Amino acid sequence: MRRANVIALFGLAGILCGCSAFPTSGPYPWDVRAHNRIEGDIDYTLIPINDNVISILKANEPPDLSGAFNDRRTAAEIRFGVGDIVGVRVHEASAGGLFIPNEAGARAGNFIDLPDQPVDRNGNIQVPYAGPVKALNQTPQQVQESIVARLRNRAIDPQAIVTLRDQRTSLVSVLGEVNAPTRLPATAAGDKVLDVISRSGGPKAPGHETYVRLVRDGRVGTVSFLRLVNSPANNVFVRGNDLIFVYREPHSFVALGAFNSSGGVGGTAQQTNISFDKEMLTLAEALGKAFGLADLAADPASVFLYRLESKRVAAALGIDVSVEPSTVPYYTKAPAPELLVGIPTTETDEGKYPVIYNLNLRDPTGIFHAQRFQMRNHDVLFASNAAAVEVVKFLTILRTFIATVREGNAAVWELKCKGAVGC
Repeated sequence: MRRANVIALFGLAGILCGCSAFPTSGPYPWDVRAHNRIEGDIDYTLIPINDNVISILKANEPPDLSGAFNDRRTAAEIRFGVGDIVGVRVHEASAGGLFIPNEAGARAGNFIDLPDQPVDRNGNIQVPYAGPVKALNQTPQQVQESIVARLRNRAIDPQAIVTLRDQRTSLVSVLGEVNAPTRLPATAAGDKVLDVISRSGGPKAPGHETYVRLVRDGRVGTVSFLRLVNSPANNVFVRGNDLIFVYREPHSFVALGAFNSSGGVGGTAQQTNISFDKEMLTLAEALGKAFGLADLAADPASVFLYRLESKRVAAALGIDVSVEPSTVPYYTKAPAPELLVGIPTTETDEGKYPVIYNLNLRDPTGIFHAQRFQMRNHDVLFASNAAAVEVVKFLTILRTFIATVREGNAAVWELKCKGAVGC
């Protein structure tokens, strides 16, 4: 019986020595570093967090409005579009001309107002004796000059005044999470993004959860509302036909593994989908929101942050962007400058590269790195267990097994000795 117990004990030890037999909340740190994964599954790049990496990420942040629209000039002049309602007044120097008859005499203001008319599909307005006058994409001053040139040989010293009576093109659309979505006419004085948002009733959501997207001529720029307010460079002039979309997007991250928010060892699990509750959140603040690492479980050198990076950021980090993201190999070579040429700076959902950032809190400078590393929406933080925790798990299971075997042996001994004298 004793020999059988010893054999069973060593058999159990052999089984449990393979760490895959232990319960755990995620990958072991040595598996992450060795890229031990299911063959054919998504590969990733493991990057330690240091000053150089933080500087690269900061330099390659998605462009905001100041970066996407770097034209700092005031709004362009208002130009007529198809459907705009135009008013025309023609003046002559004296009566007896083309529009003012002799019997009218010398009266105050020798002029005639033409009926208001829209710019037709051909881009023209009609002026008697001048014929169709081009108005599409023309300023009022340019249309006036065209009318005067057409009438110069027929009227007495003609002058023209052209006005925009009803602006139906060159509108700025403000949509989304504003109190009064609307279409506003672009003004020659020049409105900025905050001006038109204000005229639309302002955003509904709190500032740190509000984002503003500007679409113009196929280009797109996005900025948080607080950065739009605090950074004047982002408050660019709007142009006719701009689309401003205001939306709410509360940012959050997920904390998994050996955090105190996850229960630690014997603790009570808390909510692990954690809101930023502010515009920008550092990695150090994220660790604090997760109540820190579980002191009896976490490996401080193995705090991992999972993120999908854009092609441009991946190239700047030294990842071989010539390989499709789903098959990106482990890559540590410094980035070649030519890799960045031709890579767009706009953020898209295509071509995301899986990256795992490693924060080493055993290094005293790790906390400084965490203070400078910026979190992003949907980041996943994972704190791996220390190797000693696996030993504790093994000893716990071993103790349970031994106790079970002892109880079984005691029961067998009791049956054998039942009724026997001297047992």
